[in-house]
Amino acid sequence: MKVILQQDVKGHGKKGQMVEVSDGYARNFLLPRKLAVEASAENINTMKMQDKARRAREAEERAAAVELSGRLKDCPVKIVAKAGQGGRLFGSVTSKEISEGLKEQYNIDINKTKIVQSEPIKAFGGYEVKCKLGYEITGTIRVMVEEG
Repeated sequence: MKVILQQDVKGHGKKGQMVEVSDGYARNFLLPRKLAVEASAENINTMKMQDKARRAREAEERAAAVELSGRLKDCPVKIVAKAGQGGRLFGSVTSKEISEGLKEQYNIDINKTKIVQSEPIKAFGGYEVKCKLGYEITGTIRVMVEEG
């Protein structure tokens, strides 16, 4: 029997896939637990429409990520920090501070978990920090740490 999976089913497939399973497995396990629906013409058409909408949404999100990556190149973030002797900071500049700086200075909202620091920023100066924007698209944020 052909069914369309409504959720991921281990060993059979992922959500939205049409799979062939035995009649008993479909009738006694998948259908009562609402893990799948029978592959009727109407359900197949609904599945195709949802797949098309998902692809369009992903393309739109990818385009937005590319556009955001381009905007980040022109947005150096200035962060003011206190330091001790020798120009070393008390603590370090965190991805949360970088995210908040982008929001305040340029109204660009990037989650702090998407900002990847290769090494902690512990001194004054200019740094480049990578930012994962999704769909394997990365941007570069220029961070200027200044004395406050």
